[in-house]
Amino acid sequence: MKVLIINGSPHKNGNTAIALGEMVKEFEKEGVETDILHIGNKVIRGCVACGSCGSTGKCVFDDEVNKTAELLAQADGLVVGTPVYYASANATVVALLDRLFFSNHADKTMKVGACVAVARRGGLSATFDEINKYFTISGMPVASSRYWNSVHGREPGEAAYDAEGLFTVRVLARNMIFLMKSIALGKEKYGLPEQEEHAWTHFIRDDLKKGE
Repeated sequence: MKVLIINGSPHKNGNTAIALGEMVKEFEKEGVETDILHIGNKVIRGCVACGSCGSTGKCVFDDEVNKTAELLAQADGLVVGTPVYYASANATVVALLDRLFFSNHADKTMKVGACVAVARRGGLSATFDEINKYFTISGMPVASSRYWNSVHGREPGEAAYDAEGLFTVRVLARNMIFLMKSIALGKEKYGLPEQEEHAWTHFIRDDLKKGE
């Protein structure tokens, strides 16, 4: 089994890395391979709605987004770790995830998703909700823990002293491992759920646009 871990902090060895490191330890215990991408100090622009990915299946900007897409295709699970600055994932994480989930047409069904938010104090639950929406729009089960996946720390290294936060992410990792293994067994025995053609509806009525 393999998990792709995205560290969205600009500080490679900061508090977000401490939180994600607790998960890595649990993955290693169970023989789960991890790929870690440090994207917080990369230059990742937002989507420009050019539509190129509609025909190519990849983003027109050939940067960390397309690299991440290739790694995600080989993974059984995805963990997104992000610092919280203004009650939200940081801008680099959002730019990468917006483009990754929109441009990459590879099937993500039943890849397990999880997020970890790290902050001095507040905005963690809002960020938790924000990141999970990328998973739920893509048929990805969301791994849960015994609390919302948040770790606290302001100064470098302070996250190591948040005992409850680190407990939470260790439980998250163990639950994620169980879920990935269970899904693998389910695929083998039952296959994936039947896929139905997407019914696209829009809130703008064509008859009103035409003046009818």
